[in-house]
Amino acid sequence: MAKRDYYETLGVPKNANEDDIKKAYRKLAMKYHPDRNQGEGAKASEEKFKEVKEAYEMLSDGQKRAAYDQYGHAGVDPNSGIGRGAEGFGGFAEAFGDIFGDIFNGGGRRGGAGQQVFRGSDLSYAMEITLEEAANGKDAQIRIPSWDRCDTCSGSGAKPGTSAKTCGSCNGAGTVHMRQGFFSIQQTCPTCHGGGKVIPEPCSACNGAGRLKRQKTLEVKIPGGINEGMRIRSAGNGEPGSNGGPAGDLYIEIRIKAHDMFERDGDDLHCTVPVPMTTVALGGSIEVPTLGGKAEIDLPEGTQHGKTFRLRGKGIKGLRSSYPGDLYCHVSVETPVKLTEHQRKLMKELDESLRKGGERHSPNTKGWADRVKDLFK
Repeated sequence: MAKRDYYETLGVPKNANEDDIKKAYRKLAMKYHPDRNQGEGAKASEEKFKEVKEAYEMLSDGQKRAAYDQYGHAGVDPNSGIGRGAEGFGGFAEAFGDIFGDIFNGGGRRGGAGQQVFRGSDLSYAMEITLEEAANGKDAQIRIPSWDRCDTCSGSGAKPGTSAKTCGSCNGAGTVHMRQGFFSIQQTCPTCHGGGKVIPEPCSACNGAGRLKRQKTLEVKIPGGINEGMRIRSAGNGEPGSNGGPAGDLYIEIRIKAHDMFERDGDDLHCTVPVPMTTVALGGSIEVPTLGGKAEIDLPEGTQHGKTFRLRGKGIKGLRSSYPGDLYCHVSVETPVKLTEHQRKLMKELDESLRKGGERHSPNTKGWADRVKDLFK
């Protein structure tokens, strides 16, 4: 399939300036980012995000844009031999960091004294709840790993009586420059890992980390109507950031236990109701379970196996629903077992009586028998 025009993908004219292109990309990237599009349609959003990202990568670089304007997609295709030259990194990398800073509350950035500041990683926690808890909601407590400041070194990471020293590799900048041909590439200092300082004598209690791992208890509110696979975000309860950077977030992913009675389908519930053969033949009222208690269904005389009865509003009210779903009760005719001699005799008499009535008592039998005959003609 032919690629779309990059300008069309970003929704900007061909004479758009760098700011217009960057603004258009930021808007579309946040709209289609996979973390903002879960569930149905996630795959399409991911493909759209990749398309927008590629368009911006080309148009944000002056040399690539000029090649694209002159030769089209062939001008930026490394396999075409057209428009080859030095690769540009600045514009795309800058905006890419800005976008993810907006989505995730910051990425790597500069702190004081030239140090690099990094946002902490996000954490995931799987929570298993019952179907009733999913329907009604609940307040729960979970225990997660946390980091507290080391009291021995007061968070400095250095052995008491000593202190951290300025890193000799980067002179405290937290980054070093490497030269590759015509290019100078900046990267995190491998000695101090972006901190700008090294610790000659680490604290024995925390091994120089300046913090100790603990366990903490969080209160989590599970909203009524939540479904399997949905996530609850707990801001700031992920991994701590580096060099004063913000902490990541904790995502609590919901898992719903299998229920003995019900199966969930969106906001609707389904259950199989075993009914004695005599009840479906004669008709009558039966009790069926719901998540809120019991309900009654009136079975008409001659109800067949597999017949479904719908109870409106007896399902689950979803998170984005105005009304609760329905409960579908599927009749399963139960054949009597372990008959006494007397009961067997009565059943035989009933069978003979029904056979004499012919298809009047078994309207489906004749039609089924005719189809079998047609099959083997």
